[in-house]
Order: sequence, then structure tokens, then C-alpha cells
Amino acid sequence: MDVLVAVGDVAVPPRLAARARRLINVPAGPLAGPEVADLRAHFPRSVGVIGEPDELVEVADQLHRAGFPVTVYTDEPLPLDDGIATEPLTGVGAAIRAADSLLDLIGGTPLVRLDRTARDLTCTLVAKLEYLNPGGSVKDRPALCMIDAAERDGLLGPGGTIVEPTSGNTGVGLAIVAARRGYRCVFTMPDKIAEEKRALLRAYGAEVVVCPTSVPPEHPDSYYSVAERLSATTPGAFRPNQYANRHNPEAHLRSTGPEIWEQTAGRVTHFVCSIGTGGTISGTGRYLKSKNPAIEVIGADPEGSVYSGGAGRPYLVEGIGEDFWPETYDRGVADRVVMVSDRDSFLTARRVTREEGILAGGSCGTAIWAALEVGRDLGPDDVVVVLLPDSGRGYLSKVYDDGWMSDHGFLHAGGDTLASVLGRKGVELPPLVHVHPDETVRSAIAILKEFGVSQMPVVQAEPPVALAEVVGTVNDRLLLEAAFEEPAVIDGPVSAVMERPLPTVGAGEPVALAATRLSGGASAVLVMDEGRPVGIVTRSDLLDYLVGAGAVR
Repeated sequence: MDVLVAVGDVAVPPRLAARARRLINVPAGPLAGPEVADLRAHFPRSVGVIGEPDELVEVADQLHRAGFPVTVYTDEPLPLDDGIATEPLTGVGAAIRAADSLLDLIGGTPLVRLDRTARDLTCTLVAKLEYLNPGGSVKDRPALCMIDAAERDGLLGPGGTIVEPTSGNTGVGLAIVAARRGYRCVFTMPDKIAEEKRALLRAYGAEVVVCPTSVPPEHPDSYYSVAERLSATTPGAFRPNQYANRHNPEAHLRSTGPEIWEQTAGRVTHFVCSIGTGGTISGTGRYLKSKNPAIEVIGADPEGSVYSGGAGRPYLVEGIGEDFWPETYDRGVADRVVMVSDRDSFLTARRVTREEGILAGGSCGTAIWAALEVGRDLGPDDVVVVLLPDSGRGYLSKVYDDGWMSDHGFLHAGGDTLASVLGRKGVELPPLVHVHPDETVRSAIAILKEFGVSQMPVVQAEPPVALAEVVGTVNDRLLLEAAFEEPAVIDGPVSAVMERPLPTVGAGEPVALAATRLSGGASAVLVMDEGRPVGIVTRSDLLDYLVGAGAVR
């Protein structure tokens, strides 16, 4: 219908409200002239009326006499003017088992045993499958809770815009709520996030702004700062701010925790959860400890994240870990935080998918690896619940792509590999000859000369570095040309003359692959081992290796 007129204090059923393009609340009694004129200005093709039986008749008759096509929604016979249609409020016939809205299906996710993955443990290990939420992740829960609260508090109204920095899953949850309730969405995302997640958000009608991963949170180009700027400059904008919104952990205090307690019949002894904003572990952990203070809460955290003692250095697993301390994280809830490498996260996710048939994302692998570590010291009376935040469908081009895994050094081939080439270059070289973007070109030339190399990466930190910290490359040809064209460049920063980072090849990939890459346009490749750059291989390095290994005669 075009317009639904709700008379008095009647509660409009969500099913009926969803059918109306416009909802108008009017007091009981005759409509005022301006109210009728406002309706007429919109040229409604159908006008519905709902209210208490003794209140809606007068309004329905008045609208009908004014020439509007009126339908009254009621279960009672009423003395209405001829020509007014009626429809029942409740369904006719047997009840249909259907939710009124997709939002009603959020939560209530099941537990499943991980008996194959946990075959070497004596404890019980069960996983809570949060990817069975409508939006495919645990983030549906706080998304709905935060928007409900914003509407109650008057922070978000009709025609408003939701602006939020997200790694994908929270954005999907917010986009689903926005689609049901008619809001616009603008999301900022770090550039390390898989393209599938960006495409998914756009499919829901959201606008996506991609920002660099390698800048600190306070940098104006970080996805946090860009979201803050957009929310301040967009009329009617509301930023849920999942990192500081108390309704984030509250959603899990009210739903996830009680579900786990009930599903395990109160037998849960350990709860394991990867940490992102901290909302899931804080809310769920608080509830479980309120039921039994002896329950241990364990966080699973990427290597480099602050939760497990890191400095906030970049890592490849998505959606969890942080480089700052969110307000939504209760530091007093977790009894222990387990640091998990990218390698263990990704390989564990792939293992669970193949052993259990559960398509797990990288952050699921993080949590399961931590749960297996915890479970090694437990006995048959212990029940470990590990929360799996999403599925692997958003990571098919990364975690489940053998080429991507190999290029980042997570998979290893047999025979001659790039690791063999690096090993033959000599022990006198440091693991990764490099220069920083703020060092001078003169310093870069000196480093190349000192170690007898022709090129090196430009990195933002000291090794071991993450791939996101590699910002460029320099070589002797490039520096020579720059110095001849403009002698003053010698004392300028390397960042002014550097080229794009080199293409990556995994340390465990065959030498033949590097030969193929180097026979094209690339003069060198950056070798990755377990997600971290460990060296450079040039055409000359490869020829030296092939001759020394007897492959070239």
C-alpha cells in the first residue's frame, strides 16, 4: 500500500508496516484539514487504516468521503461506509511457520562437534556456527542491537545514513538492517580485505570506500578516520562505532552467552573466541562467568595484534586483532589470550573445511587453533566451545586459493624451491636487505654497495616485516637515472624516487615459477615465507643457482 494510517496508540504489526511505503500516526478523532491535504499531495493509490475499532471508523469514513481508496485492517465487523474494503489482521487458516522479517532469524545458531579435528583431544570440542546467521556472520547480532538502540535514542531516523568502518561482516549485518528499514549505508574498508567482501556490501546497495591498511588509526587516510570524517559531513548520518558502542557486547550478553549456556546444559568449561572489536568475547564471557565463575574465557589473536602483546603490526588474517584498544573490549573477561600466526590460522581453516565439511574463514582457523592448544591440557569432563565468526565464502580468492597461499609462502612444493635459491645467496647477507622511505637516496646507494645487491625493498619497519609494510622498491638503475636527472635528489628521501613493490613469490614455490615470472617484465621477485617478506631473487640470482645446481650446462 502507499500509505498506512495508524489511529491512536495502536501497535502496528511489523508484517503490516513492512507493506506500507509510508506510515502516518494520527490521533483518534477526525483528521485535520492539513493532514488530509498532505495525503492528497502524495496521490496515494491505496490507503490503509489500522486502530482500535471504536477509533478507526471515523478516520476511515472521512478518508473515503475525501476520495481516497481505503482499506481497513481489522478482525472485527465494523459499521463502515460502503466502498471501504476490509482485510483481516490475522491470517486465515492454519498458521504459516514463517518469520515476519529476516531480522527475526538473527541468533539461535547451532553447536556442532568437531570430533575429527579434535581426534587427539580427550575433552569435548564443539563449534558455534555463527555463519548460519542471515548475514553470514556473528556481526549480525551487534548490528541489529546497535541500530535498534540508535532508533530508540533518536540518533537515527527515516532517510538516515549509516556510516561505519568495517572489515566486511559488520557492514553486511548493518546493510541487512538498513535494507529492511530504508537507510542508506556508507562503509570504509582497509585495502587488505578480499574483493568478495566489497562486492557483497555493494550487492546490498552500500557504498564502499577503500582505505590503506599500512597507515596508523590516527592517520587521516585510515579507514577509521575516513569514516569519522564522512559521518561528520553527511546529513542525517549515524556512526554505530562498533569499537566503542556498548550495545556491541550487550548483544552477546543478551543472546550469544545465554544460547551457549542453554545448548551445553551448563556444562561449558572453556569458551574460545577470536578477538576483533572485543564485543563478542566481552559480552559472551561476562554472561558465562555470571553463570559459573570457573568457566575459562580464552581469546585467539593474530600475531602482531595488541591483544596478545603485539605492537599492532600488520597481519594477513582478516576481521580480528587490532592496533589499538577498543572501548568495547573488557580486559577483565579473558583469562588468557593465545597468539596465532597467519600460517596456523589459514592452514587450520583449510584443515577444518576438509575434515569437517565446515567452510571456515581465516579468523575461524585462528579460534580453532587456539582451542586445540587449550584442549591439549584438558580431560573428558571438559567442554570447550569455540565460536566460528563467519564462513570461508568471503575468502575463496585468498585462503582457499592455492596460488595466493603459495605466493605468500604458506604452501610448499617439493624439489628445487625459491627457499633453495635464497639459501645459496650466502650467509653474509642479512635476511632482508632493505631501506626505509624516509632515508636518503645517498643512504640507499650506500646500502646497495655495502651488500653488493642491485635492488631492495622499501619498508616501513624493521624485519621481520609484514607484506603491508612493504611500500616500494629501489634499484641501482633507478637511483642512477634519478641522480643524473636531478643531482639534489641524492639528499632527498627514498620515497620520492621509489617504484612499486615487486611481485611476490612464495619461498616454497618451484624455481621454475620464478623463472617464468622473471622472463617477463619483472627484474626481481620478493620472496615470501609464511606471509612475511624474507628476501629478493633477481635474474642473476636465479642463473647463479641454476648453474651451481647443474641445471644449466
